[in-house]
Amino acid sequence: MTQEQRDKYEAVIGLEVHAQLLTKTKAYSSDINAYGASPNTHTSPITLGHPGTLPVMNKRSIEYAIKLGIALNCNIADHQYFARKNYFYPDLPKGYQITQDKTPICTDGLMLLKSNEGHVKRIGITRIHMEEDAGKSIHDVDVYDTLVDLNRAGTPLLEIVTEPDLRSSKEAHQYLSEIRKLVRYLDICDGNMEEGSLRCDANISVRLKGQKELGTKVEVKNMNSIRNVQKAIEFEIKRQIEVLESGGELSQETRGFDALNGSTIAMRSKEAANDYRYFPEPDLQPLFVDEKQIDVVRAEMPPLPDFLYKKYTNDLKLSDYDAQNITESKDIALYFEDLIQFTKNYKAAANWIMGDVKSYLNDKGVTIHSFPIKPEALAGLIALIDEGQVSSTIASQKIFPEMLTSNKEAAQIAESLNLIQVSEESDLIQFIEQVISENTSEAERFKRGEQQLIGFFMGQLMKVSKGKADPKIANALLRQKLNEA
Repeated sequence: MTQEQRDKYEAVIGLEVHAQLLTKTKAYSSDINAYGASPNTHTSPITLGHPGTLPVMNKRSIEYAIKLGIALNCNIADHQYFARKNYFYPDLPKGYQITQDKTPICTDGLMLLKSNEGHVKRIGITRIHMEEDAGKSIHDVDVYDTLVDLNRAGTPLLEIVTEPDLRSSKEAHQYLSEIRKLVRYLDICDGNMEEGSLRCDANISVRLKGQKELGTKVEVKNMNSIRNVQKAIEFEIKRQIEVLESGGELSQETRGFDALNGSTIAMRSKEAANDYRYFPEPDLQPLFVDEKQIDVVRAEMPPLPDFLYKKYTNDLKLSDYDAQNITESKDIALYFEDLIQFTKNYKAAANWIMGDVKSYLNDKGVTIHSFPIKPEALAGLIALIDEGQVSSTIASQKIFPEMLTSNKEAAQIAESLNLIQVSEESDLIQFIEQVISENTSEAERFKRGEQQLIGFFMGQLMKVSKGKADPKIANALLRQKLNEA
């Protein structure tokens, strides 16, 4: 395909994200909801759909759905009922899935995506509905048979469906990253795509630029990484354009993604809604959600990444990069929130978080919950630098490592290790005179105009003072003495 052919078309993309909820029990039973157990140990007659068993609604999954709906600016339906979606897979023991069809709990939401150029794009959220997961078919353990693990069957899910507002794989990547960040902030899903707790289906079509009618839609199912979603979309856009340019026709179908060779593979023709034979679930009562319930959930919600981003860029005057970096993780953001209660040097606080703190977490393979320095203590280290008592280099190389292994305050460590900066003029002059006397030829060259040698002299000064010379005061005195020498 030539670039000219590619430029004739635009992609139209909608995503369906399935988020497994972090409830203790399953959607409609008291079975344990946990990843990683031995196969078929978290099941019961209710999960398996035995005759005479009745489902019971998990109230926590309703609360989590409301949380996500609020975060995505949705309308919350006050009156809902559940439906049965009928299809026959070996890992769906009941032969149907309990879901929401006509009355999803959340509708008409939106997410705003910000590009690197500062442009903001609105991605509409068509609906969020509650449903249960199927079990898992395992094809790569037994050479001859497909194995079935029903531990996942009945796990509560939220399906988040966008409008066809995305136009590129890059936008899809960004949207999925934001959704994963959001569900982690809300503590409703761990977002671990490699474990299947966050999965994505992509609906992709192409059309000539300027054309209003949508092209033939192809759905790519069950991708387990954001990068794979991006690759699948890129491949599918290219494939569809090549079919159209060669005079062929596209068929509405469901395809899978082969991560090994980066291509999509036809699986089956796409089902229509009537193929699922939806009908109201007779064993679950209708669900009513009032404003009081919504207000209770809203009051318990944590600060969300978009709110914190605006706070950091508008109020604290941090850069876009700093704000994005800090809000990437909820736990890091909450640590930063605590830190800025004890220091007003917000830029320094951000630099410590993104530098030494994250470096420690990465080296040790731990989260911020295991970080040994409390926010107030780190603010004390920042204050030492701001007051000119220690340099940032000494703070990073000497004091910070000591704080990691002891309960001592920064000031206490600086005193005990004799690290407090020398700022008295008389003391600095002694160091300066020693440096000049030991480097007379360089001093002469400086006086003759080689001003760049100031860096050399500052290095020597820091060496003889063992890093304790106040650099601002020392630099001015050093220039004065060099010109007098």
